[in-house]
Amino acid sequence: MIRKDSGNSCQGSRCMGLKIMSSKNQDIRDHSLDAFLDFLSVERGLSPNTIEAYFLDTRDFLRFLADRRLSLDKVDRDHINEFLQHLYTDKSPRSVSRKIVTLRTFYRFLLQDGYVDHDPTETLETPKTWQTLPKYLNQDEVETLLDQPNMEKTLGLRDRTMLEVLYATGLRVTELISIKPGDINLKVGVIRTVGKGNKERFVPFGDTAKSFIERYRELSYPILKKKNPSNPYFFISQKGTPLTRQHFWLLIKKYGEQAGIRTPLSPHVLRHSFATHLLENGADLRSVQLMLGHISISTTQIYTHITRERLRKIYDEFHPLS
Repeated sequence: MIRKDSGNSCQGSRCMGLKIMSSKNQDIRDHSLDAFLDFLSVERGLSPNTIEAYFLDTRDFLRFLADRRLSLDKVDRDHINEFLQHLYTDKSPRSVSRKIVTLRTFYRFLLQDGYVDHDPTETLETPKTWQTLPKYLNQDEVETLLDQPNMEKTLGLRDRTMLEVLYATGLRVTELISIKPGDINLKVGVIRTVGKGNKERFVPFGDTAKSFIERYRELSYPILKKKNPSNPYFFISQKGTPLTRQHFWLLIKKYGEQAGIRTPLSPHVLRHSFATHLLENGADLRSVQLMLGHISISTTQIYTHITRERLRKIYDEFHPLS
């Protein structure tokens, strides 16, 4: 358990420098926030991106309390409702739901570690939200997108390889840019990755992705690697530095515009396309769950709208009374 005297235990990249961020905001220099970030990183094993989201939500709440000169142990249900009412003016129900989850987690931690003696979030209900279906591309759109990078150029070959790997594996963008040469097993045709919650998994890829990986490794990778030999990652920027999520998002957006694709593109759209096309072609939900790295199959079930459509078509085609 993290004690009140452990405020300096959050070190290195695990907390993404969030303590430094919090120390720059005088109104949220609360010892409990540092300890909460420690708890999320060390005990819950959450990813840096998830910890950052928790940090931002908690920071907003602490600022709200600071404006009203309230300490954490004096907060009651009315204060929580006031904070949430303030959020409803410019936040979506989904965003408010996420912040409620953050508040609940934060206060359970505070109660557990003795910072407060009651939990004002105990009876909070999350707002009902519509489940939005993921945006995805059809197979023709995917092919058009993949054809956009100029294969004659060093960066064009890199970009085509990244798009091929993303569509072949359904990796998250953070997992894609974190691939190291040793994570790729061309003989077996799998990529080792570490996803959310520090969970390791091995994701298969096909011959098409394999051929692009081999070509990139032979032609473009040595050129980019020369600029910064200490860079451990497989996909490298023009300057030899590690690629960022934002960099790749801009790339995929550019290629989507070139391809004339109207769907707003992000790396996650290709991940959704990967899962949708697998199910469309008969893959079972459990296998898709494993490849996507979802902890719960309920997360993967959002894709079953495709399965339902497919079953409907089968019924209409083959049932004598359809």
